[in-house]
Amino acid sequence: MSFYFQVCCKTSTKVKVLKYLDTLDRGGAEMQVLDICRNAGRFGLDITLATRGGTLEPEFEAAGIEIIRLERKFPVDLKLVGSLRKIIKDRSIDIVHGYQSVDGLHLQLAARGLKQVRKVLSFQGFVQAAKNRIVAKFLLPRVDANIVVSRWLMDWLAKERGLKFGGNTHVIYNGADPERLRPAGHSIKAELGLSEETRLIGMVGNFYRDARKDQMTVVKALGDIFERVGDVHCIFAGKVEDGAEKKFEACKEFVRYRGIADRVHFLGGRTDIPDILAKLEVFIFSSLHEGLPVAISEAMLAGVPMAVSNIGPHLEATNDGEFARIFPTKDHRALADAVISLLNEKNAADDLASRARSHAAANFSIDAHLGNLVRLYQQIR
Repeated sequence: MSFYFQVCCKTSTKVKVLKYLDTLDRGGAEMQVLDICRNAGRFGLDITLATRGGTLEPEFEAAGIEIIRLERKFPVDLKLVGSLRKIIKDRSIDIVHGYQSVDGLHLQLAARGLKQVRKVLSFQGFVQAAKNRIVAKFLLPRVDANIVVSRWLMDWLAKERGLKFGGNTHVIYNGADPERLRPAGHSIKAELGLSEETRLIGMVGNFYRDARKDQMTVVKALGDIFERVGDVHCIFAGKVEDGAEKKFEACKEFVRYRGIADRVHFLGGRTDIPDILAKLEVFIFSSLHEGLPVAISEAMLAGVPMAVSNIGPHLEATNDGEFARIFPTKDHRALADAVISLLNEKNAADDLASRARSHAAANFSIDAHLGNLVRLYQQIR
């Protein structure tokens, strides 16, 4: 008997959940919520989404997901708290779920005194700002459940940020929706004026001002890759965050210096990631710090062979490198060797990608995520 069937038998009414995200910009938490909302009905969830909006909003609207727009004008906005409380009462919400400290604080205040409402807070990343750490420490023992997206991140937050996770803490991996990853038919090769025979490698990830993504190591590896494998181009898909302009310009300057600028394409922020993944022969994910990146789940589910840096979350996602080629952080020569081996050994690369897809379907798909999430919701009700 499937878990989904057991849940539906346990309750004849849907669990009503209010998810509040301050913004809907294109990030891991926002993509996760998009996939949750798209599939919630199959798992007995009735989701209400409140937000002030953002760059990902059109994709929510295209999926037919209702958005309640609420503005936040102050760090702690009592008018926003009142609006959230009204939604909770009017819609008989069972569970409120936030994905950042600011989200969780406003939901905590909105649900105060409503004993039937359970509170959940997710930890997707590193809680960088000091004020967010203070809020997180306040909320940790007061919510009904904390969700951390990887065991490594939970240990790191405890050690480096001083967060004390108790028995109300659960590790639930992020999951991507295979349906969302179906290509729509746009050809990135045609857009770039490349022939179908041209081989593409690439990385999907924003340029951040903090030490998170590491596109420079990829850029440094490209010279060796291009010299040893013919007719290969590399693409970088991701926006440039405010404050990361120097990182972006340094990458562009390096490829100009190496004389490979005509084979390296900086695409900026994109909404056609499934079409891009469909054309990649190797997906590269070079990071210094992560929670548990949705991009790796997407690449595995799309069946793209991967080369990823050896940080804890990547090792956790790939079962210590069983489902990807691993290279040490900032080691561009090791990265070049990993990519070249995947390009030159097609049968081995295809086998790696096939096993990774099966692993991701069982552990990092939206069905796996929602199954675990619904089980937690039922446990705390």
